Amino acid sequence: MRKIILGLAFLALVTVSCKEETKEKLDEAKEAVTSEVEEKIDTATVKVEKAVDTLQAKTSKVLEKGAEKLDKAADKMKEAAKK
Repeated sequence: MRKIILGLAFLALVTVSCKEETKEKLDEAKEAVTSEVEEKIDTATVKVEKAVDTLQAKTSKVLEKGAEKLDKAADKMKEAAKK
């Protein structure tokens, strides 16, 4: 009977200590995943900002060219109206 009680106590002790180690490992894994996700979000944010800047630059160039064409067309219409 005494051996059984000591055996159960030993198993309980081992189980409790394993749970603490498991919790520590889970906490470390959680921290690692959190930092990795934050890094990926930062990287994605930088890429999106660059893409937006590029798109804005291209859009402004296209709009400027379109405005120039409209001005030329308006000038041609004015000249045609004068004739």
